[in-house]
Formats: sequence, C-alpha cells, structure tokens
Amino acid sequence: MKERRSGRIVTFLVRALTGMALIFFVNEVLAARGLDVSVGLNGISFLVSGVLGLPGIALLYGIVLY
Repeated sequence: MKERRSGRIVTFLVRALTGMALIFFVNEVLAARGLDVSVGLNGISFLVSGVLGLPGIALLYGIVLY
C-alpha cells in the first residue's frame, strides 16, 4: 500500500515539474515570436499539469487563448 502511494506521489511530482518546465519553454517560444499568450507559473498550473499531464497544459493554453 505504501509503495503504491509513494509511486503516485513520485509520478505526480515528475508530471508537475515536467509540465512547469514545458510551460516555461512554450511561454519563451511564444514571446520570441511576438505572441502575447502566456500561462502563469503558479500553484494552479502546477496542480493541473501534475494531475492531467500534457492534456492539462493544452487545456491551460486553450483557456488563455479563449
């Protein structure tokens, strides 16, 4: 039981940190191209990227574009 919980926590943290790095780099690329679209690096984006992964990051950019 404990191994299962720790595995989920590690998976969440890896997804969240990778997602935050991806958001940072996508924001930089969009800013370099002159597009004023950026997702903030905050607790909400950390949770969304950790729980939903790549689709969550796409959702965040979709919300900003809307």
